[in-house]
Amino acid sequence: MTEHVHGTERACTAHKPAPAYCGEGIVTETVHDRGICRVSVLLRPAQGALPVPGQFYMLRARPSGVLLGRPISLFFRETRADGTLVLSFLILPKGTGTQELCTASAVTLFGPLGNSFPDPRGLFPDKPQPRLLLIGGGIGIAPPAGFAALLAPQTYDFYACFKAHAYGTEHLRAQKLVIAAEDGSSGVKGMLSDVLCTDDVRGYDAVYACGPEPMLEYVQRICRESGVPCWLSVESRMACGTGACLGCTIRTAEGSRRVCTDGPVFPAHTLVFPLQQAAARGYELHEPAENPDLSVTIAGVRFANPVIAASGTFGYGTEYGAFIDAARLGGICSKGLTLHPRTGSTGIRLHETPAGLINSIGLENPGIPHFIAHELPPMLETGTVVIANLSGSSLEEYAEGARLLDDTAVSMIELNISCPNVKAGGMAFGLAPEAAAQAVRAVRRATAKPLIVKLSPNAPDLCAVARAALGEGADALSLVNTFQAMAIDIESGRPVFDNIRAGLSGPAVMPIALRMVYDVVQMMNTLAPKDRIPVIGLGGIGTWQDAIAFIMAGAHAVQVGAATFANPRCMTDIIEGIASFMKRRGIETLDRIRGCAQRTE
Repeated sequence: MTEHVHGTERACTAHKPAPAYCGEGIVTETVHDRGICRVSVLLRPAQGALPVPGQFYMLRARPSGVLLGRPISLFFRETRADGTLVLSFLILPKGTGTQELCTASAVTLFGPLGNSFPDPRGLFPDKPQPRLLLIGGGIGIAPPAGFAALLAPQTYDFYACFKAHAYGTEHLRAQKLVIAAEDGSSGVKGMLSDVLCTDDVRGYDAVYACGPEPMLEYVQRICRESGVPCWLSVESRMACGTGACLGCTIRTAEGSRRVCTDGPVFPAHTLVFPLQQAAARGYELHEPAENPDLSVTIAGVRFANPVIAASGTFGYGTEYGAFIDAARLGGICSKGLTLHPRTGSTGIRLHETPAGLINSIGLENPGIPHFIAHELPPMLETGTVVIANLSGSSLEEYAEGARLLDDTAVSMIELNISCPNVKAGGMAFGLAPEAAAQAVRAVRRATAKPLIVKLSPNAPDLCAVARAALGEGADALSLVNTFQAMAIDIESGRPVFDNIRAGLSGPAVMPIALRMVYDVVQMMNTLAPKDRIPVIGLGGIGTWQDAIAFIMAGAHAVQVGAATFANPRCMTDIIEGIASFMKRRGIETLDRIRGCAQRTE
């Protein structure tokens, strides 16, 4: 068991390279308690430096769907008789990485990293028993509670504050333990400011605290007013944990400091709050909404919700019938259609990457006449908005295809001038404003149907292409199609695809596609309101959070593609997630949040 000492084994205010553990840990226990997880990890054999509370490890579930480890502070440690080391962490499952850690059977980790609270023996050499006050707020209870476990019982006081039920107090042996919860479910009802003030702090020799930033700012103030030295453990987003990436840098009174190596524990007087500049809220919060309206209208066509199956990923609306009721979708885009039948690309057509899918299907389709006679009737029976995706190799083919579709019951035509998987037509029309204008003009003259123009991310000036499409009569824009990419078979030394280049989709492209949608909407907002047209966002969307982000960037609706291959029910999951988000945040219609991320500059 861990021995009790007056202070920590060593002061960690200075940084000297020490052997660290880097490898796999076995999860021996996961305890779920009111939304908080305590995860115990066994290092076998125990290697590297012995961790000190206040330090942290970079943890990632094994296997994991995220790239980076998560910085998690040490809560408790135990060295067993056989020499193995058990580390305990308190984890709040907020995002994918932390959610994975709360269900993992093994983790990859490296550490210990950062510093700890200073040894009180070094701070007060003339005092045999310095009087310490430790404060933990929410999940930030882990560092001070872990530190307290190394102190002799009854030699410190501890204040633990939570939004709701208390946790992480099982190892505390404080002389005075005060627990406060905002909702009154544990201890005293209230926040730290309700149970601790400047006068209360004056009798202590030092204060150590960790918790949410507003609480730390309050602790800094009352310690400054009382003249009591104080050390605060802070958090920041980070990638490396070693000081290399500079992503966790904060501004202090002593200049820029890295949380991972200069901290996470800092003398309170050096910190300048707020440590991180919070983004301005783009919309106001209201009471929960019982029945939010998910519907959107684009070019006069009403969609029951903003989620549309992207072209080439949902067939003709019936292929996924055993898994999903297509009537629940906002709409369906058909497979890419050309005037004449196409057999598509030769050779390998699909190549998976760690965060996406490269495809070279080559617009294989039965041709528009066959589609109208055979594929369209059951597609119309799905009970949702039907969009025909139109492609071609020449302006004449585009125009003739549009004329044929104009006589059908499809609700809209999506003009594809962005496909990278054909040698003629497709993306060639979408790279330059002049070529795009010609294609849109030819199709606009051939049909009275609402016309969506699908743009390519490979265009050197996407906004210029968007303006050209708008100028020639586009009723809406959809963006972006796949990104041009390639793969090489290292065994043969040859490109994987016969066409060499192919289209990349999936999670890897989502942040870039989001930025492009943001840019086009921003350009659209410079026009008079009567001249603007809706934007439909697509590219790597796989979750309801992704969809909300695109809508906040200004998209009227979203299209979901490759994610359906991994999860056939992905689109209905997204619809349900959007509805739950709107209910919880009191958002009655999507108009409330559409474009809220746009800034007026």
